[in-house]
Amino acid sequence: MNALFQLSAPWWHFILRAVVVYALVLVLMRLSGKRAVGQFTPFDLVLLILIGNAVQNGINGGDNSLTGAAIMASTLMVLNYAMAMLISRNHRAERMIEGAPVVLAREGKVFPRVLRRELVSEEDFKEALRMNNIEDVSSVHLALLETNGHITVMAKSRD
Repeated sequence: MNALFQLSAPWWHFILRAVVVYALVLVLMRLSGKRAVGQFTPFDLVLLILIGNAVQNGINGGDNSLTGAAIMASTLMVLNYAMAMLISRNHRAERMIEGAPVVLAREGKVFPRVLRRELVSEEDFKEALRMNNIEDVSSVHLALLETNGHITVMAKSRD
């Protein structure tokens, strides 16, 4: 019974491992682009599961104790809360961590290079138009790829 709670390393190793792996995964997710985060495909889900499996040993260092699990889970929760607090209070940190919206189209003109760079397919863009009841791109005032991966489309005013 004691083995369930016995740590295989000092407690601070678990905190350090959780912080490093959290930062690594955060950077990798940020580098993967907005669409990868905002619009999960089956491939993205598989990738997320595999990343979780790949970093598991990096966090726990082979420790299977309940105490280690509690330390790591608590550390990850505190990191997540601290990150949310930082982002809500610091505009520069928010921009660095979450990015900024990207203009995909303006005044009826689509920017194909931007679509490719942001990994937005033409079909995804057309779907966003349909979801906003816009039949033709010429009716678009502004289309933005938001930081959460969703596409916001604003129609031209009908004067």
